[in-house]
Amino acid sequence: MHTGEDQTQLEAIGFACDSKIRTDVCVSSRPVRIDTPSMKVYAPLIQGMAQASRTVHPYAIKNDEALMNTSVTAVQILSRNITLSPPCDYAHNVTAIIFSSGGFAGNIFHEFNEIIVPLFLTSRHFQSRLQFILADFRPEFVAKYDKILSHLSNYEVINPASNGGIHCFPGAVVGLHYHDNLAITTTEVPEGSSMLDFKQFLRESYNLKLRDLSQTEKPVLVLISRQGSRAFLNEDQMVTMMRELGFSVVVAKPDMMGNLDTVAEMLNPCSVLVGSHGAGLTNEVFLPEGAVVVQVAGWGLEWVSDNYFGRPATGMGLNYLEYKIEAEESSLTSIYGRDHPVIVDPASVQSQGYQVGRAIYLIQQSFNIDIARFSTTLVEALRLLGRSAPLG
Repeated sequence: MHTGEDQTQLEAIGFACDSKIRTDVCVSSRPVRIDTPSMKVYAPLIQGMAQASRTVHPYAIKNDEALMNTSVTAVQILSRNITLSPPCDYAHNVTAIIFSSGGFAGNIFHEFNEIIVPLFLTSRHFQSRLQFILADFRPEFVAKYDKILSHLSNYEVINPASNGGIHCFPGAVVGLHYHDNLAITTTEVPEGSSMLDFKQFLRESYNLKLRDLSQTEKPVLVLISRQGSRAFLNEDQMVTMMRELGFSVVVAKPDMMGNLDTVAEMLNPCSVLVGSHGAGLTNEVFLPEGAVVVQVAGWGLEWVSDNYFGRPATGMGLNYLEYKIEAEESSLTSIYGRDHPVIVDPASVQSQGYQVGRAIYLIQQSFNIDIARFSTTLVEALRLLGRSAPLG
């Protein structure tokens, strides 16, 4: 997956590292020995290349140094004479890929954005002939993404804590390639893969039948229901209006969103996905092509809404509509008043730091949706589906 000079170096000497703003990826096409308890990778000393070591945090957000230092295990790559390296306890005949389920794992957006999509990007071309070594091993992560992991690798994931010893491999990749939020840049992939290929991979992994909406009859609308922050305070009225427009409505409560098998099956026949900005919208990856994503962008959240879910949706073959909250629809207006900087100048509030902005716009905010105004957005969603709203 290296390109340009990195690929040339890999072909010439069998080792190369690709360093980007968000991630480091080192590849050895020559045999390595991996000490799993210490997460040290012994790579062969290459003639004419000085003995050196490199440290990689195998999680795609390395620019957050505090996070890397506290929740992502560092992997040390040591270039050594192979005869001086530790002897093998276990011999494998496929390439190893080392990555971490530390970082922000536990949040579905970060899991897909920084682990699952990069993992697909990095490992798909091995055609399942590879072995995953999961630093910061989380059993719940492995269980949650079992279908994805087992479709990318024919082998059980190695937990360094319980599979200690020196593991020898014919080659290794340390770290995962990353392009952008829930995105694959086709021109940076030798095979030309895209997010459409990733979605097809998900359909295969979860045995989903529908690729597009041509086989659906009555349009299904799934409304992501939140409790607490960014909740819809008049959700019942929203549902009534949606049904009057001709949708078959599924209200996805928080307890329904924890099991990916359930979520994938629920969203595969979905025509329209509606939700306020939040991790639940990551599930747009399971929508059939041609479906519509309607994101409710809260007050002061326009930029994150567009960059985290809006632009990625179009790269997945989806239609995207944004419903921008007006001040009267946000609970922040009743909390702070119409003339407070929180309402009239969100940029000045957010300039005080991420935590300040997060506490107000992401945590304190909920919505009382203008039903008439929102209905026009859903009528547009119907138009994008090639349908029209009932008269009257």
